[in-house]
Amino acid sequence: MQRRTLFKLGLASAAALALAGGAAGWLLQPGLHQDGRLSPAGQSVFVAVGRAVLDKSLPAEAGERHKALAGLLARIDTLVQALPSHAQAELSQLLSVLASVPGRHALAGPGPPWEQASIADLQQALQNMRLSALALRQQAYAALHDIATGAYFADAATWPLLGYPGPMKI
Repeated sequence: MQRRTLFKLGLASAAALALAGGAAGWLLQPGLHQDGRLSPAGQSVFVAVGRAVLDKSLPAEAGERHKALAGLLARIDTLVQALPSHAQAELSQLLSVLASVPGRHALAGPGPPWEQASIADLQQALQNMRLSALALRQQAYAALHDIATGAYFADAATWPLLGYPGPMKI
């Protein structure tokens, strides 16, 4: 291979990588805003996770269910804002990847978009993550599960579902 051909190949490769990196940055929406609140991409992931892991705990009526999920998102915002900046950055990256089609397929497996997936589809995707041989997928599942359930059951209105009477009066 001549030097000139090698140089052209290197330039073409660099241009392709720059273009791919720019496209990936454009396609990936941040999972969190700069202020530590969930972005629309992050909200869609957590609504889906909440629907899946809290299925039997959420109200059956659609309006009440929507209200409960909105409250969940508000409590997740509060929780995330209390995290250190490095943990916020990692969570934002996870939510960005899961909000993208290729990332969702890689981490959660193939299936419909989060917003269109049935409860069974969502539960299967999370189960695939939980039982994966890859530690990264298991850690992603654990983070999503623990954040969603912790934020949901932090609301005193949900405590009766657990049989928890509340803190003892001293």
